[in-house]
Amino acid sequence: MSSASPVTADPLPATSESIIPPVPTGKLAILKNRALLTLMLGHFTIDMYSGIIPVLYPLITDRFELNLSTVGLVSLAYSGMSSISQPLFGWIADRFGTRFIGLALAWTALMYAAIGFAPSFGVLLLLAGLAGIGSGAYHPMGAVNARAVIHDAQRNTAMSIYVTGGTLGVASGPIVAALIFHFFDIHGTAVMFLPGICTAVWMLFEMRSISKRFKNRVRSAVAAPPVPLKPMAIVICMMALRSWAISGMQAYIPSWYKELGYSAFFYSALITTFLICAAFGTVGSGTIADKRGRKFPLVVSSILSVPGILLFAQFPGNSAFVTLALIGFLAASTLPLLLVIAQELMAGRAGLASGLIMGLGFTMSAIGIPITGAVADQWGIQNAMRFQALVGAATIIFAVMLPSEAKIRELVRRPTSEQAISTSPAD
Repeated sequence: MSSASPVTADPLPATSESIIPPVPTGKLAILKNRALLTLMLGHFTIDMYSGIIPVLYPLITDRFELNLSTVGLVSLAYSGMSSISQPLFGWIADRFGTRFIGLALAWTALMYAAIGFAPSFGVLLLLAGLAGIGSGAYHPMGAVNARAVIHDAQRNTAMSIYVTGGTLGVASGPIVAALIFHFFDIHGTAVMFLPGICTAVWMLFEMRSISKRFKNRVRSAVAAPPVPLKPMAIVICMMALRSWAISGMQAYIPSWYKELGYSAFFYSALITTFLICAAFGTVGSGTIADKRGRKFPLVVSSILSVPGILLFAQFPGNSAFVTLALIGFLAASTLPLLLVIAQELMAGRAGLASGLIMGLGFTMSAIGIPITGAVADQWGIQNAMRFQALVGAATIIFAVMLPSEAKIRELVRRPTSEQAISTSPAD
């Protein structure tokens, strides 16, 4: 089958990922897609917990008398357990479905609520790790369901809209945290049980119909082709470095600006500005990718992010709202577009692909945050922010090496053709 557009033409082989469910097309139809909006709500809620963690840092540092590299272990515990568990939960999603994804959200809400009552830093790390397991279960399951309820011709835009739910959740975290910690101090984490459990109950009802679409794709699947290892490694490396560059900044903005004498509302507003701009940029990058291919926005945003990070590090204060807005907009393209690339490279195994790209990529991010904290302890937080620009510069190499849509179709189809030749009667 041919088409005028090289980006959306000639779909991938008839695997579980290429069978299109009967959903309407068009941007307005995407926004009216109840299933997609339900998954966005869950994504918003579970990622809100991640957005609260950096605002916890100053409270934890004072309570347990920690340095910046040590307090960074909270992010390592939460994000690390989330990351490590995601490939496993992706494999489970591919084989057993995603009907009870709401339980993952309820688990995270319960564990996170208990963090503020931890009697020691060790117990706090344990609770953060347990909360991260729920996040690790939600993300690959949510991604495969989002792909099941959208049309393949708009996969980049629709996946970007779904990811925007999580971005807005992280963006709301600092503001919510500033309010609850102002009134309840660190014990305010208990309040965060309410949004999680309410959304979880709603999702358990809604997933009865949503999970059927995913199951229909799985039933129609054929034998999945082998995974092109080199392109997948490039995708994972780019996700890892890009996540580290951004999360390393985000994690220490509260500590930096508290050190500079700014209020919690000021640095919470900074992070929220960054993430709201990332949400707008996410939708925009998906639209560009549907028209011009995914590689173009990924390469351009990687290049422009480096001077943006350097400007943010050099000029703290009110001007940071402008530079952080720019960085957020540029960073927005990373997750949704790399996620779609991974799902196409691993045709027939969307859950495992989602778990690998998010899990292994975010593992490096979780490891990188304490490294950035160690740089901050040794040379100051401002120099640690400059260091993030070096990490961001490394992503340019991998962005240039990313396969195009045409190359992905060639990589996925080639093993199928070779297999047909090797099993012919002549052999």
